[in-house]
Amino acid sequence: EYLVYYQPYCELSTNKVTGAEALIRWENADLGPISPGKFISTLEETGMIIDVGEWVLRTACRQIKAWNRINRNLSVAVNISLIQFRHRNFIAMVSEAIEDMGIDPRNLTLELTENICIQDMDLTISLLKKLKQVGVSISVDDFGTGYSSLNYIKKLPVDTLKIDMSFIRDVTKDPDAASIITAITAMARSLNLKTIAEGVETEEQRNILRLLRCDMGQGFYISPAV
Repeated sequence: EYLVYYQPYCELSTNKVTGAEALIRWENADLGPISPGKFISTLEETGMIIDVGEWVLRTACRQIKAWNRINRNLSVAVNISLIQFRHRNFIAMVSEAIEDMGIDPRNLTLELTENICIQDMDLTISLLKKLKQVGVSISVDDFGTGYSSLNYIKKLPVDTLKIDMSFIRDVTKDPDAASIITAITAMARSLNLKTIAEGVETEEQRNILRLLRCDMGQGFYISPAV
């Protein structure tokens, strides 16, 4: 009953779609569509997130391969929970999925929230370095809501910062939100990282984010998950 939907993200300067985030959906015959917010926590509590997470990852890899066949070289981002990230077989599972599907690992991005990244920094850095050896890209999700600081982010081998939608929502009316986004994009550029604005819903938001030098945008203005 699970499905994987994909929400595209695009370059704000050109509107070119460069990738998509894989999002799990549950369609039940009796209950109808069930929000991930209602079942992901149960998957984590029961440990079933390991099997379901692997299925999502392999489904995303299969989609990358399908797009490659029609000459669409798109990156797909997959959300990873703390339980998955810390699982003893996680890195081997990622490597095997890439190898089995025969895809370029650079087209797969693993998304970790900021709060996952800052727990046990030494272990996090070690695991991320091993994942980088596999060849995947790493993205920090919900950036700006947790312990954002140059001190921790400079230590992590990551590629992309996803700016939390709470800042994007207020960017057209709150100068402080615009200042925070400017600071994040400036920091990212200094560390050779890309930025993605989450929750872009209007043309005005997109135009301001482009002026604030955010690289990419994702949200209903660009496309819902499809």
